[in-house]
Formats: sequence, C-alpha cells, structure tokens
Amino acid sequence: MIKVNNVTKKFDGFAALDGLSLHVEPGSVYGLVGPNGAGKTTIMKILAGVYRADRGEITIDGESPYENPKIKNESLYISDDPYFFNSYTVKDMANLYASVYSDWQWERFEKLRKVFGIDIKRRPVKLSKGMKKQVAFWLALSARPKVLILDEPLDGLDPVMRRSVWSLIMQDVSERGMTVMISSHNLRELEDVCDHVGIMSAGKIHLEKSLDDVKGSVHKLQLAFNGGGVPEELKAALDIVHSETFGSVNILIVRGEQDEILRMASAYGPMICEILPLTLEEVFIYEMDTDGYNVKDIII
Repeated sequence: MIKVNNVTKKFDGFAALDGLSLHVEPGSVYGLVGPNGAGKTTIMKILAGVYRADRGEITIDGESPYENPKIKNESLYISDDPYFFNSYTVKDMANLYASVYSDWQWERFEKLRKVFGIDIKRRPVKLSKGMKKQVAFWLALSARPKVLILDEPLDGLDPVMRRSVWSLIMQDVSERGMTVMISSHNLRELEDVCDHVGIMSAGKIHLEKSLDDVKGSVHKLQLAFNGGGVPEELKAALDIVHSETFGSVNILIVRGEQDEILRMASAYGPMICEILPLTLEEVFIYEMDTDGYNVKDIII
C-alpha cells in the first residue's frame, strides 16, 4: 500500500530524511515513533503530497502522491494543528470536503454529529485545540479515505473522546480495510492499536517490525545471585542492550530468543531468574540508547 524507498529530503542543507525506507501493508495500523527531529512529520507531509522528496521513491497504491488528484482523493492527512478557513463554519468545511472526496457520506456526517456534539454553525478557528481536533476527525471519518495519515492527532482530546475516536478509526480499519499511519509520542496508546511499528532516528528507520516481533526480540531479564552480581561470563555471552542494579537484583535488557536467554542464565544458578514484560515505550528507549540517544536524558 505505502512504499518509501531510500527517500531524502533536505531543508537549507539539513537532511530531515536521509535514505528513509519503510513499508505499510494495506489495512494495517502503522505506528511511526522517534525522538523530536527524527523526520516523522516530514515523511508524513511527503506522503500527503505537501512536500516533494529530493530523491527516492514514494508510492501509495503504486502511484506517487505528489500532485496526484486520484491518490489525494483517497488519502487524508490530519496534522497536529489542523487548518480551517477563517470564515468557514463546520458545515462550510463539510461542504468543501464533500466536493473534494468522492466517497464522502452525508449520512455518516450526521451520525458522527451525535458523537462529537459540536454545533455545525460554529467556526472551527474559534474552537479550542481539542474541539478543532474533533472537527478534523469528524470531517475525515465522513470522507471515508482509504489511507488516513495522522501526525500527533489526539493531543488535546480528553480520555473519553480519545477512546471514541480510536473506536471509530478501528471500525473503519476492520470494516473497510482502511490503512492508518500514525505518529505519536503516546507509545502506550500506540501499543493498543498498532500492528506494525517503525522507529525513526536521524531521518532513517532504525527498526521496522510487527509489534509482536518488536517486543519479542528484546527482553527484560531479572536476575539475582547469592553473594554477587551477574557473572562476567554470562554478561559476555548475552547480547545486553542495557543493565541496571537495584540492591541485589539485576535488570538486563537483552536481545535474542527468550528460551535461549533463560537457558543461559539458569546455567549459572541464580536465586531469581525471570523474564518481565516490556512495554513499547521501554523498547523505544532502549533501541534509541543503542542509536546514541541517551536514555538518561529521557527517564526522569
């Protein structure tokens, strides 16, 4: 569905994207995560046809999105700060979307009116940030796009509305096979909805896997030994990403197969030897640590 191969984009000599490649399967929810300045917004604007890449290939359904009415008719981009014409009401914006998107449904617009509860005579530019986001989703979901690109879209929404919006999005993914690409710093939220994750750093994809594979390839190993720390031989044998010690308990973040890690550790006779669950946020932090992004600067 979405293919990005070796894409480069520079601004005033700075490479916002530096040989970026990623792939998003149709009907999937793809979470794009990374530190500030990694290039997430840049690639999303390229996919939305706002920017043109300097080099590389970008396709949605086999076609470039830049200046392509067909692809833009089937794709919709919601930024962190949605734009609305200053004098337009919600109804005016709906009329505009209906004239642009061929799969627009007025029936759905009216049904969603009950969900969002915003007066269609109000001007979105006069609304709060959270209500602007609600209008943006109201319009987007009424347009029924094949591809929905979301850049930090849920900031400003209260927990109840966030859950409602996600429910509506996942309904479209399930029933219509809509493809969703989302960038967010709320990794706990992404963990609940994403099929695949791409971790970006310095304009490139550092890691791209299904969420299960991402969490299954890195493990949190808790060890405690009688009278000492982790044996040096064991440390040398394990592929350790990060380690911490709390009294007599050692926490190791280790790459590899879970069963093999436990087998190797158990051979040294620890008092405690167990694998603890890792969150997506922890995976991100430790992956970035190996890429030179200091964990100590992240954890408070």
